[in-house]
Amino acid sequence: MCDRFIFFRHMIKHYAKEEGLLATMMPKPFPNRTGTGAHFNMSLYDLASGRNLFAGPPSEDRRGLGLTEMGYHFIGGILRHGKALCATFAPTVNSYKRLVRQGAMATFSWAPVFNSYGSNNRTNSVRVPSAGGRCESRNVDGSVNPYLAAALALAAGLEGIKEKIDPGDPNEDNLYTISEAARRRRNIDFLPQTLQEAVAAFAADPLMEATLGKELCDEFVKYKTAEWEAFHLTVSQWEIERYSHLF
Repeated sequence: MCDRFIFFRHMIKHYAKEEGLLATMMPKPFPNRTGTGAHFNMSLYDLASGRNLFAGPPSEDRRGLGLTEMGYHFIGGILRHGKALCATFAPTVNSYKRLVRQGAMATFSWAPVFNSYGSNNRTNSVRVPSAGGRCESRNVDGSVNPYLAAALALAAGLEGIKEKIDPGDPNEDNLYTISEAARRRRNIDFLPQTLQEAVAAFAADPLMEATLGKELCDEFVKYKTAEWEAFHLTVSQWEIERYSHLF
């Protein structure tokens, strides 16, 4: 999957360039349009039988989403580490201009900004499609390094299975519109809103280092911190237009 994703990303840029065009998978190239997602659809299969271990009889699923308890535990692991995973799922400064409720758009972006799960509800970061049998992480975007992100998603999900982490009841409401008090009562947190927040969560989560190793984690944090600082030190045209005539 990772090889195919990287090949496709390079391929479309190559053929676009031959036509004098630029193809991009940057997360948010246009402020008034929806961004570029690269959603991870995840399930586990038994190697011997080929059976999908996340798919079970609907009558045995008390939450009604078409998942086995193993599938729910997997989601529990993804949610436990949701903030830290954002650093590799959405690894650029531009990523967090996609992960907004509305921004400069006329309508909702339907991008995930909350660490939550549910059925066919695109205000959750983890969605269980209507047929069940899998879960979809929706905060992954087109700038993702799929090798790092997939390794960490699998590690988080397997921890959920090992520790039988209960993700709680699925959220079926539009999280963009419920009150902040209602959101807090349900213990639904925001995902990081900047690359700086995501990298801080990544650095603080022991599972990241346990999965990738200290050296790789340290380099990732160093590189992404430098990326954030370079962005933060840049004076944008927006700032010049907003402030130069005010002060």
